[in-house]
Amino acid sequence: MELFDVYPLFDINPVKGEGCYIWDDKGTKYLDLYGGHAVISVGHSHPHYVDRIAKQVKKIGFYSNSVQNPMQVELATKLGELSGLPEFSLFLCNSGAEANENALKLASFHTGRSKVIAFEKGFHGRTSGAVAATDNAKIVSPFNSKHDIKILPLNDLSAVENQLKNNDVAAVIIEGIQGIAGIIVPDAAFLEALEPLCKKYGTVLILDEVQSGYGRSGKFFAFQHTSVTPDIITVAKGMANGFPVGGVLIAPHFKAVHGLLGTTFGGNYLACAASLAVLEIIESENLIENAKNMGEYLLSNLAKIPSIKELRGTGLMIGIEYDKNISLLRSKLLFEKSIFTGVSGTSTLRLLPPLSLSEAQVDHFMMCLCEASDSC
Repeated sequence: MELFDVYPLFDINPVKGEGCYIWDDKGTKYLDLYGGHAVISVGHSHPHYVDRIAKQVKKIGFYSNSVQNPMQVELATKLGELSGLPEFSLFLCNSGAEANENALKLASFHTGRSKVIAFEKGFHGRTSGAVAATDNAKIVSPFNSKHDIKILPLNDLSAVENQLKNNDVAAVIIEGIQGIAGIIVPDAAFLEALEPLCKKYGTVLILDEVQSGYGRSGKFFAFQHTSVTPDIITVAKGMANGFPVGGVLIAPHFKAVHGLLGTTFGGNYLACAASLAVLEIIESENLIENAKNMGEYLLSNLAKIPSIKELRGTGLMIGIEYDKNISLLRSKLLFEKSIFTGVSGTSTLRLLPPLSLSEAQVDHFMMCLCEASDSC
């Protein structure tokens, strides 16, 4: 049997990780400014993270959600405390797509409606409802397209209200920061007007913080740079530093009913141990403040490079847009300078490093970027 060949792969085989670095099987050391697609939040192989999971697996790794699991309660309590949303409830699942799928389902149950508003260039996952709400025709199959989704221009409040007036919209789903699109930050004024508009028409506001959450923006959630409080928040990528975990944070006005949502693997003991370790490290090492400071330091240095067309983002979620194809630049960074970055489209580098990134590592990246692009 062969693997189903859906991923274009770099000729690199990582075998070890530590902090913001990974090593391949040839011994090459790479600075990881991609974090495995914003997943590595507290750094590779953090000792406390490793210890937490190792100790847990020696006790019990899995049982279904038919029994009590006090670790789930501990995780919900800690997440509420650090996020500043102790009144919310938590539903645990396994991925960002699954979190968004359950959020959309919950909104539909809550309102009795089926229609959803999403936004251009948005990405919410690859499961049925989540991919239907994603603005990428290449990954939406005919089966997915049967969902009742209206995709509107980002920041266009009048277009949203025109749809909401029909009183048939279950949810508006929006990313705190659009990641796949190239780090596009919704206008704060738009978000702050969107919340009361949704309330006016009885529509659920879902903030997809799968990529932008967990401190990456310099706040626990990206929407917290505004005055908005959504009805539902979805999380995943940085939640457990690589262990498959997703979560749905649910405002108190939603009624929980047995059997309404469910999952086999979600919230298992190892997932909770990994997720708790991440929160403990974020708190003890002040990583959200570090993400804010290192993001500002990065952006201030990048702003000095004349060949950069536009800088977007906040914290350690940064898009660097050029007015040309950057595939060669990214290749030079990876294979000549041993630095991982992400990419959006053909012209934007994406930086999504661990939140523990240091000033010295930023300086090294800046030197390598200048050498690779011959533009400083």
